[in-house]
Amino acid sequence: MSITSCPGGWAAAAADWSTVTDSFPRRQARTRRFTLGAPRGFTVAPDGQRVVFLRSQGGTDPVTCLWTLDVATGEERLVADPRDLEGPLDGSAAEEDLPPEERARRERTREQAGGIVGYATDRPVTMAAFALSGRLYVADFAAGLTPRLVDSPGSVVDPRPDPTGTRVAYVSGGGVHVHELAPRVTTTLAEPESETVTYGLADFIAAEEMGRMRGFWWSPDGDALLVARVDDAPVQRWHIADPANPDREPATVAYPAAGTPNALVTLQIIGLDGARVPVEWDTGAFEYLVEVTWDATDLLITVQARDQRTLQVLRVDTATGATTPLVAETDPRWVDILPGVPARLPGGELVWAADSEDAHRLVVDGEPVTPPSLQFRGLLDVDGDTVLFSASEDPTAIGLWTWSRAAGVVSLTPKPGVFSGRLGGGTLVVSEQDLDSDGPAVRVRPAEGPELTITSFARRPGLEPRVELFTAGDRELRTAVLLPSWHRPGQKLPVLMDPYGGPHAQRVLAARSAYLTSQWFAEQGFAVVVADGRGTPGRGPEWERAVYRDLATPVLEDQVDALHAAADRFGDLDLDRVGIRGWSFGGYLAALAVLRRPDVFRAAVAGAPVTDWALYDTHYTERYLGRPDTDPEAYRHSSVLDDAATPATADRPNRPLLLVHGLADDNVVAAHTLRMSSALLAAGRPHSVLPLSGVTHMTPQEVVAENLLLLQVEFLRDALDAPAPPAP
Repeated sequence: MSITSCPGGWAAAAADWSTVTDSFPRRQARTRRFTLGAPRGFTVAPDGQRVVFLRSQGGTDPVTCLWTLDVATGEERLVADPRDLEGPLDGSAAEEDLPPEERARRERTREQAGGIVGYATDRPVTMAAFALSGRLYVADFAAGLTPRLVDSPGSVVDPRPDPTGTRVAYVSGGGVHVHELAPRVTTTLAEPESETVTYGLADFIAAEEMGRMRGFWWSPDGDALLVARVDDAPVQRWHIADPANPDREPATVAYPAAGTPNALVTLQIIGLDGARVPVEWDTGAFEYLVEVTWDATDLLITVQARDQRTLQVLRVDTATGATTPLVAETDPRWVDILPGVPARLPGGELVWAADSEDAHRLVVDGEPVTPPSLQFRGLLDVDGDTVLFSASEDPTAIGLWTWSRAAGVVSLTPKPGVFSGRLGGGTLVVSEQDLDSDGPAVRVRPAEGPELTITSFARRPGLEPRVELFTAGDRELRTAVLLPSWHRPGQKLPVLMDPYGGPHAQRVLAARSAYLTSQWFAEQGFAVVVADGRGTPGRGPEWERAVYRDLATPVLEDQVDALHAAADRFGDLDLDRVGIRGWSFGGYLAALAVLRRPDVFRAAVAGAPVTDWALYDTHYTERYLGRPDTDPEAYRHSSVLDDAATPATADRPNRPLLLVHGLADDNVVAAHTLRMSSALLAAGRPHSVLPLSGVTHMTPQEVVAENLLLLQVEFLRDALDAPAPPAP
């Protein structure tokens, strides 16, 4: 038996392919999946006359710049190019001197570009603050001047102007500081009492699992800050080494694995004079701080119980720090966190989301305002008495909708596609993707005047997905099938399942960009099947909660059912040659498939797989499986380690398996793959392991991203005895 990092045949073939400089894998890697040059990160001024956004200046340019659009004239203006402020930059992390907190933040947001990847504005959107290599810059949109460097002590993280635009708060050295722009004075409001304490930063769980990237919030008048204090002393320490560089000290990370203590998160209202008011709530019963909403009406905090069966919105008395419950949601399994809520209308009515009749529904002042047929996805903006939100009538499409007392629920995007948007002063920004065009396209619809388009510099993929969407089987699994452009009826094709398959993410969407990699695999000689099974978003609470206490059985059954339905619909799928590939949860699903259903799946590529759920974080894992000390059977059944440790038999033969893992991954740590490899070895099961030195859960490095695709296709072609595609 041998365990190799790169088996010779497919590695050599991939090495030859890596010299093709204009291949799709190279283009996709160089363009960060064709996202470079596309506008993003929109802010609409309250008067609707200005749109602020981020965009690099080309489809292969990884240096993100800050721009504005004058809605009245349609003029786009470059506000800040980091190369003019910082000197030569190529946008890579290696070229930017990022503080550790900023590196961690970018990892949590899966940010792949460099430069100005985040900014914050004052309330009227007349100015913005941003950080470059830990240095603070302030831009005045009205003056049109070059952004000025603010001399501030320490490395700056997450700078945010107050609503009036006269001060900027930021985090440095784990403390919160406020810089007065005139006169130029910096004041420290909070400093860490020990090495385990930080102020103003989101904890790991909030950033990785809840989508809360912030740790401080300005008061509406700009006279105080609400600041999160995070103490990770209770959190166990893990050590992530770099085996390729044994002279380096291992990185020590505080990782709250399932069943272990979380960081202690509390809140303080800190005045500009240094006065502090602790916010009081039962942190023992509600240890997760989910969201903060501070507007002219109220200061609201959303908190969640450790078992996630209760979610509460609390009103905070800013004078005393006392809290009173405003609304609560409960469920015997778990309560979902939906983005953008709570919010307030000008009259003080609470905008919230709740579950009823197997739908996530938008709720205003205690009453559901969306029908059960419409799945609420998230609140995007409140503009006066109008609420902008995303929702789905069909799970493959995500549309934009508004609600107001006067008009009720109104669809803004009637055609199928994937849309996001912002709304301010009656001006609507719509980012649109569909199956008919490369995207996204960004359009601006002013309250008055003609529609505008924000230019995209993104490269065209040069690959047109040939995708057919259909519903598979009794459970109506949303499924996509992609065939090679050169395929002719009667030609049998090996099959590649290409799922994510788990909670929080969909693969089957009415957007062309979702299928570029899948179509490339199809062009290499495969029929590619993508299916969203139970647990994936878009089909309501009951569908999502079908994986409660079992992350293995439903998701694997649905992949098998979708495969058979696709074979019935498309006669040229060869069910004797079926492979599967995936990353993260998809990697877990791929490993699960060849171990539990080797009768169906003949080969797998498992990237960064979660093989032992006891090694994954508290918030994600405990939502579905409970705690390992009280629900050990749920963990055992959902793990693939026992399957890996079981010797192959005639009924359950061993199948080719390639495990891929970044050794610097601090989300799904490499121990998952290493423990699985050890179990496979002990059971006498041949397999291959590809360790990626210096790579995290993302793979933004161009050479790594490109060659990973080439290595995978050659491994699968060899394992499934798939012939090479015909010459173009």
